[in-house]
Amino acid sequence: MSDEIGRPSGAIKSRDSLFVAKNKIDRDRRERYEFGPFLLEPAERKLMLGNEVVVLTPKAFDTLVLLVRNSGHLLEKDELLSMVWPDSFVEEGNLSNNIFLLRKALGEDPPYIETVPKRGYRFVGAVRQLPLAAPPRLEEPPELHRELASEVSIGAKSRKGWLRIAGPIFVGVACALAALFAYRGSRPRAEPATLTAAPFSALPGRQSGPTFSPDGSHVAFAWDGDPASGSSGSDLYVRALGSETLLRLTQHPSRCIDAAWSPDGTQIAFHRVSGSDTGVYVVPALGGPERKLRATHIPYCFTAISWSPDGKWIAFVDSLPSGESYRIHLLSLETLESKEIPHAPKCQAEWWPAFSSDGKQLAYQCLQGGAESGIYSVATSSGEPKLITQFSGFPQGIAWTADNRRLIVSNYSNAGELVEVTVADGSLRKLPFADSSLPAISRKGDKLAYSARTYNKNIWRKDLLHPQSAAVKLISSTREQFDPQYSPDGSHIAFESTRAGIQEIWISDAEGTNLVQVSNFKNPQTGWPHWSPDGKKIAFDSRESGHPEVYTVDISERVPRKLLTNVAGNSVPSWSRDGKWIYFVLNEVRGQRIYRCPANGGDAVALSQPGDYSFGPIESYDGETVYFTTFGTNSTLHAVSVKHPGAESVLQEMPPVRNMTLWALAPGGIYFVSPDASRSVQYFDFATKKVRQIFEIEKGLAYGLSVSPDERWILYSQIDEQKSELMLVDHFR
Repeated sequence: MSDEIGRPSGAIKSRDSLFVAKNKIDRDRRERYEFGPFLLEPAERKLMLGNEVVVLTPKAFDTLVLLVRNSGHLLEKDELLSMVWPDSFVEEGNLSNNIFLLRKALGEDPPYIETVPKRGYRFVGAVRQLPLAAPPRLEEPPELHRELASEVSIGAKSRKGWLRIAGPIFVGVACALAALFAYRGSRPRAEPATLTAAPFSALPGRQSGPTFSPDGSHVAFAWDGDPASGSSGSDLYVRALGSETLLRLTQHPSRCIDAAWSPDGTQIAFHRVSGSDTGVYVVPALGGPERKLRATHIPYCFTAISWSPDGKWIAFVDSLPSGESYRIHLLSLETLESKEIPHAPKCQAEWWPAFSSDGKQLAYQCLQGGAESGIYSVATSSGEPKLITQFSGFPQGIAWTADNRRLIVSNYSNAGELVEVTVADGSLRKLPFADSSLPAISRKGDKLAYSARTYNKNIWRKDLLHPQSAAVKLISSTREQFDPQYSPDGSHIAFESTRAGIQEIWISDAEGTNLVQVSNFKNPQTGWPHWSPDGKKIAFDSRESGHPEVYTVDISERVPRKLLTNVAGNSVPSWSRDGKWIYFVLNEVRGQRIYRCPANGGDAVALSQPGDYSFGPIESYDGETVYFTTFGTNSTLHAVSVKHPGAESVLQEMPPVRNMTLWALAPGGIYFVSPDASRSVQYFDFATKKVRQIFEIEKGLAYGLSVSPDERWILYSQIDEQKSELMLVDHFR
């Protein structure tokens, strides 16, 4: 027999082999498999790459073992689900998430795991089963040998008598157990009770960031709708459950506020973003003067904080001194000194800290590049961060359940769904709530609160030759449309829209009419459209398969085709001016880089250096340079040479960009929106290195700017209406 699994002579041949292999775990504890540079030892729960252990979630490891043992054979999705989660009802997304994690860990050059559409998966790498290691021999003292010999002699004489007595007992016990298992097997599994959410209050405006008092009787939250405030900013309020009476705690309308109740219920800590007043504060829960504990330096609303159950620490997010990334810090209430938590090497940014109810763990979100996020936990006593689960999307809030076994996570990028994550194995279960963020759970675990938001984003057009004239609402609906992009001849507009119920790519003519949908992935993470220079195709990305991939679509055919290249995890594409190349962002272990590959597919090459977070590559009009942004406290604009990869520089004279999408390249400069003037479109002139203001926007901006080829018009997405209300789920356990 061949020692390679995956070849006809060495593969397990029966369809029952999956179950045989699974049950074999306890009978043979010494199996070892080798494929490529990897060594898999199921009994030791280890996957080795050379001398390094490859970290996997428990269920991802189990999935790998089953695939390797059945190498060369198709394993149906239902089979894998039943074997990896034998006692649980889980969704298919848990399995696809495991496959995604395995592909990232193993790499895809060469590919080890093949997807059989609508069926399952097959391990296609050549696997060699190594000889079994001899079990360790335990030396026994001579006295034990003599005692055993004596016992064997006596036992041989008494065995027949013992069997006559015990035989009927064994038969009776076996029958009773069989009846018990038959009864239990016939009982239907109890389905979880239906969870329903009801509005916590009927206030106008935006409410967000709920936090329960320790006894669960009150909720503190941010609200921007009080007419007495005279501002659109948010202040901190408290309301008792079952009451409409509000207690206003702060008198400082701010851009963002998130709060956490003290364990003894006497104080509320909050983190606000408000210019020079940005920082962490405390205020008495019954009202009184606020006190600033520490200044912070974040311009965005990553203000979630958590108060440890022992009352000694407040976890919050702040930027590093370099301003290039975010880290979670712990603020001591005794000394007011702060320290960073241990850092996971793959983490480019850390957000949404949450202490477990027993205070032993701190969970948080780790941005790993692109739209890939990991949920980590770190022991508060000591130790290194541990990966709980990983998925595509941007979580917006994390809460522990009272038993510390599960996390409730809001996946902002996936229609704002709430997901329940089992800490032990990283499995996911969707909860029946969407458009949600910032979940909070009462200390008893019987109540869940979250912010439910609705947006109306529309595409507007401004006349750059007559900036004093009113802007025109060009493309609108009751849902969202954003990231507009003019075609090279200015005759069409590509954009993202949820008008059909989920985010897809659409096109219209230049006047915003004759709308056509060109993608139909039914995946909320489909976007970033960019035109080919001939105006016949659009490149975009989608996470329909579970991880980011670049597609191109002919607008006349409207059939997307995946861009095939030698690297995986590609996103945010754009075309070169000559149409020969497609640029994109690739998430790597060391960070993100800008790559390019032939427009029809082929090997990709890196252009930029690894960075914390690179986004939106756009080629200059002369084809010599690629511009892109990096993400940090501010999004700075970078330039890298096309002819000399790695030759990278920062546009020092140009101010930072408010977010990675709010800039548009023109032949002579860049139109952009800065963090310091969030409703002002400005222009940076390449020749003079000067910045001038172009026009003011009436309301808040969403994603994307685009300038027509003749620089007559500019498109932007405006948030015409934004609402959020607090929802309460009672009997949550």
